[in-house]
Amino acid sequence: MDPIILSNIDKSIKGKEILQNVNIKINGSVGLLGPNGAGKTTLMRILTTLIEPSSGSIRSGKLDWKNKMEVRPHIGYLPQHFSMYKNMTILDCLNHLALLKGIDKRNRNEMIQSTLNEVNLLNVKSKKIKQLSGGMLRRVGIAQALLGNPQLLVVDEPTVGLDIEERVRFRRLLRKLGKNRNIVISTHIVEDIETTCDKVCILKNGKVIKFGTKSELLSLVKGKVAERVYPIDQVDYDSLKIISTKESSEEYIVRYFITQDDDNYVVEPTLEDAYLYFTQEEDYV
Repeated sequence: MDPIILSNIDKSIKGKEILQNVNIKINGSVGLLGPNGAGKTTLMRILTTLIEPSSGSIRSGKLDWKNKMEVRPHIGYLPQHFSMYKNMTILDCLNHLALLKGIDKRNRNEMIQSTLNEVNLLNVKSKKIKQLSGGMLRRVGIAQALLGNPQLLVVDEPTVGLDIEERVRFRRLLRKLGKNRNIVISTHIVEDIETTCDKVCILKNGKVIKFGTKSELLSLVKGKVAERVYPIDQVDYDSLKIISTKESSEEYIVRYFITQDDDNYVVEPTLEDAYLYFTQEEDYV
């Protein structure tokens, strides 16, 4: 599996810089995190060849993203809002999309059966789209993205709108899919990335501000997060750089960023702590 290398990617739209000097290597599963307007959607649209960068290049082995028609068969994409005709069965849906993708008729049925098995939908392939739960519909979306065995799978907000059980199942599926292909997951839900991705790319104002493994990012904020119990009426909201508060009986468990070296309540940081620290650094340090 060749890595996908993004070099000096810039994108401007109507004179506004959306992405600036993006340099990352996608090798395995990568999670995209960033506030609204950070450039995540634009980067995904560039990766899926829907739009072109203003400058820079994307390559993977012999593939060059400038040659869209050569690259597209190697890309699978699940948008945030995936839907199909309500009265189609899952099997009909995948047959239709495989035909649109130009998958050879001789291999189509075998590929669809294999894909349905991979996403655990083989036993319900005759169900109609309108009969599916949110999680099953997302799995149909993943199935259509996997048709053709793409080198790159791009998934946008994979667990939005799913209940807890379906969210857990879908994360488990994404983790499995990321073992033998490159996968990019864009989400606002940090836990999605924490449980499914090997590396994290944090975008802010169109720039990559951090890129690395989860352990590398956590090491950068080690010793910067504390947690302390306060009586409810004694929480100092003005001086504490609060991350979260959790009510417990007549007390609050307050998690906050440390502003002094002598804090005695240091705890191990989470990926969410690291994300907040890097994206809102001027507010917290």
